[in-house]
Amino acid sequence: MRSWRCFQRCQLIESRSAWTRHAGPKKYSTGRLLEGVRVLDMTRVLAGPLCTMILGDMGAEVVKIEKPGMGDETRNWGPPFIGTESCYFLSVNRNKKSVVVDIGSPKGAQIIQEMAKSCDVLVENFLPGKLKSYGLGYEELSRLNPGIVYCSISGYGASGPYSGRGGYDVIVSALGGMMHITGPEKGEPCKVGTAMTDISTGLYAHGAILAALLRRHKTGKGTKIDCNLLSTQVANLVNLGTNFLNTGIEPRRWGTAHESIVPYQAFPTSDEQHIVVGAGSDSQFTALCSLMKTSFHTNERFSSNKARVRNRKELVELLMAEFKKKPLAEWLEVFTQAKFAYGPINTFAQVFADPQVQHNQMVFEIQHEKAGSIRLISNPVIVSDADMTAQLAPPLLGEHTEEVLEQILKLDAQAIDKLRNDKVIQ
Repeated sequence: MRSWRCFQRCQLIESRSAWTRHAGPKKYSTGRLLEGVRVLDMTRVLAGPLCTMILGDMGAEVVKIEKPGMGDETRNWGPPFIGTESCYFLSVNRNKKSVVVDIGSPKGAQIIQEMAKSCDVLVENFLPGKLKSYGLGYEELSRLNPGIVYCSISGYGASGPYSGRGGYDVIVSALGGMMHITGPEKGEPCKVGTAMTDISTGLYAHGAILAALLRRHKTGKGTKIDCNLLSTQVANLVNLGTNFLNTGIEPRRWGTAHESIVPYQAFPTSDEQHIVVGAGSDSQFTALCSLMKTSFHTNERFSSNKARVRNRKELVELLMAEFKKKPLAEWLEVFTQAKFAYGPINTFAQVFADPQVQHNQMVFEIQHEKAGSIRLISNPVIVSDADMTAQLAPPLLGEHTEEVLEQILKLDAQAIDKLRNDKVIQ
């Protein structure tokens, strides 16, 4: 029998073309959820760009303001690069138009002020107070456009002892407790593989923006939204944070295991791979034991979740011994009709070859002016009667400067040339 990893590798080779089915069978109406909404994107790196990309996926026109010379810092974060384009930048900047403006100059700030008059949303992630010093704070822009929804994303908040600090995901993950509970049970604290604090902040921000737009539809009034990485990270502590607040018991690292549910973790198999099993109820544990042909569920030490948590070490050792008797592929076959949750720990190659991932059409292909054909991860949301597919490839630096200044600000070629000669735009 071929190993699971070998099987998946072969599947990957056979099914690369399936990665790009996104543009094929999906059918939508011509409408897009946020069609007609214009977003002024003054963010860079991850939390802000993810937020505005989601709005762009929903159909908003997103105008990304970048600084002259280097633009968004992530344009230079690599390798890997595709040609001259950073994969990091490509991952969170589709469906956007890039405009290069020196907002630190009076003329550059004036361009942003004029653009804000016709925008529904502004998203920024400068240090608190920085845009205000350019005349681009919420108070200034809301006087020009009372309906604007102005969302600020910062590291620690608009005020308070840490408000002047720059915030990066790994630092806030450490400060906010996530690294304290992540890693091997008896090992060092670890960072999560992707920047989950940034990602969560972008998701919170996009939800708040949508709610503010809904309220504005009713009242005609805009608002100021403040999101920050630290508060998001503390909110992400969810049940563990609540456990501590109400019991005073300090959570600890459990590796892949769960503090309050047993079994709920990864187990090594005979071929040195891993299967993750979650039995969240007594009936699910009974089903697990039945399929594994063991009688552990009849032992009073394991008869309830409370008992299993209390006798965790003994039960986990017994289950580990059982899982070591078969390779991963055989266990996956045994559990095919299981009533409990289970799955392999996949490599990225196995993730993108997985039949459910392919069925969900989580990869799409789009043409990029310099990088050629690139594959990106799809928006995971499907709306029955709206198009969520990518309309624009991630932009080149300043690719849309002239187009936006002509169409939104109605500037002619002579005025645009003067701004370029004055180094206000690029």
